[in-house]
Amino acid sequence: MTEELSGGDLHRLRQLNALTVMRTLRGGSALTLTELAQRTGLSRASTEDVVRDLLERGWVAEAELKVGTVGRPARRYRFRADAGRVLGVDIGGHKVLALLSDLDGEVLHSERVGVDPSMGRMERLAAVDRAIAGALAGAGVSTADVWATGVATTGLVDGTGRVMLSEALPEWTGVDVAGHVSRRVSGPVLVENDSKLAALAESWRGVARYAKDVVFLLAGLRTGAGLIIDGKLHRGFGNAAGEIGALPQVGWIRAQEHLKAWTPGPGVTNIFQAARDGDRKAVAAIRRYVKDIAVGASALVLTLDPELVVVGGGFSRSADLILGTLRAELDRRCIRTPEVRASALADEGVALGALRLALDHVDAALNRPGELAAPSSFLA
Repeated sequence: MTEELSGGDLHRLRQLNALTVMRTLRGGSALTLTELAQRTGLSRASTEDVVRDLLERGWVAEAELKVGTVGRPARRYRFRADAGRVLGVDIGGHKVLALLSDLDGEVLHSERVGVDPSMGRMERLAAVDRAIAGALAGAGVSTADVWATGVATTGLVDGTGRVMLSEALPEWTGVDVAGHVSRRVSGPVLVENDSKLAALAESWRGVARYAKDVVFLLAGLRTGAGLIIDGKLHRGFGNAAGEIGALPQVGWIRAQEHLKAWTPGPGVTNIFQAARDGDRKAVAAIRRYVKDIAVGASALVLTLDPELVVVGGGFSRSADLILGTLRAELDRRCIRTPEVRASALADEGVALGALRLALDHVDAALNRPGELAAPSSFLA
């Protein structure tokens, strides 16, 4: 005698089948019903029922028919990446960058607003508002279309999206970033440290996408770090993992002073061109800077034993003047020196990490059967 499924069990089974089909379609090419049944292990009849339901809900769409085939081609189905939008925002010292993408992470529009490092919290938050509004308007979407937003900021961030401590931006400690952004967009707002999100971006679309254990160094007018362990962003118990620069002995606080002491022209970045032009004082200053950041980097390498060290941030554009000295310093201090590479994401890396944070939230929601709804009611 076979045991019949109860109404609740049957409903849950249908939800799980729907999630299986969506996970199969998401991020891949369009598939026929037969191909979907083969890949999911469902019967063709069950697959057909699930696809019909997902079509009605708006999660799945029928793909365009292939041309040039003989006879009537089989219908093919794709995940609707355009069913919703996600937003990634980087709140930095010199810019606020907002990226708007579809559910596959394809960036549809970016909006950059220049800011000054000396700005107070109200001016900087106003720039955040302009960047978000510009990204939405540029993509032609409303706030209701945004399913989730990731925000990157300097400093330590607590679980509610409030900045616990920030020494890089004036009046930034204590700012409720999540609360502010939540008043501008629909959907959940997730806030994280910028170095951590830059590391996340590297493991998603950068030079670290094939590495499981990574140390990311944010090299610029300030120094930070993010850790990827076993392919996942490592935050630590209190979200303070990687904050080794808090130790004065590490030298990260004073590292930039070597560059600032070289002042023939405005802006620290001029030192790198001067070094390429043969300025010995510029070369020496850069070497001292790298030696200081190498102390903390060595401690992280000895602790994690990563496959890869990635140098990102504003100074990654001058990797030709940094990586050689960094490798040599790691060789001196570490039992095993990992591969050292420069980021290729330029100054969009942090914003891309914020975008990935939002996409991860959507992915997690899609894998919870209780939250499977039509796109229009996803946030309910």
